Amino acid sequence: MFTICLGDDGAELRRLEPWHAEEFLAHINRGREHIGQHIGMPDAVTDLVTSHSYLQAYAEKAAADAGRIYGIWTEGKLVGGVLFRTMDVVLGTAEAGCWLEPSAVGKGLVTRAARVIIDWAVEERGIHRVEWVVATANEASIAVARRLGMTKEGVLREVYPYRGKRHDMEVWSVLAPEWRAGKQAR
Repeated sequence: MFTICLGDDGAELRRLEPWHAEEFLAHINRGREHIGQHIGMPDAVTDLVTSHSYLQAYAEKAAADAGRIYGIWTEGKLVGGVLFRTMDVVLGTAEAGCWLEPSAVGKGLVTRAARVIIDWAVEERGIHRVEWVVATANEASIAVARRLGMTKEGVLREVYPYRGKRHDMEVWSVLAPEWRAGKQAR
């Protein structure tokens, strides 16, 4: 199985597959309120059936080269993840995203994991533009976009209806030449 070490702390990045449904559900349950502050994943993953369906949908996206989902494990426990919500290899675009349960916040896990998947998308899949679309209130995710060397392109006003309210979303991106230049600077 594919596993990438994310640093000296033993954190690992692995594919999230449908057979992880029980572990994924337990993880979502541990972080349901925290994760659900800004993204709808916890509203979609409520039991074992919906957990399996959610991961199956990403397995199908991966098979179609249209998206990917990866988990972040620390000490053998699933604590978060990163994904390509969308990926269009022909157009050379992808939208990346992330989530974490509270126990994993503040350790740099998302930044490290996002670097791995963005580097793969740019260098292996030929993606030219990686987007990061984030609620304006999600300061932690905005900080990740900055650490990844992304540029804020603008705000989509009241574009995201979520839990009875319309939210503004910021669009951040990094282009392949910028990504490569940033790698050389790190």
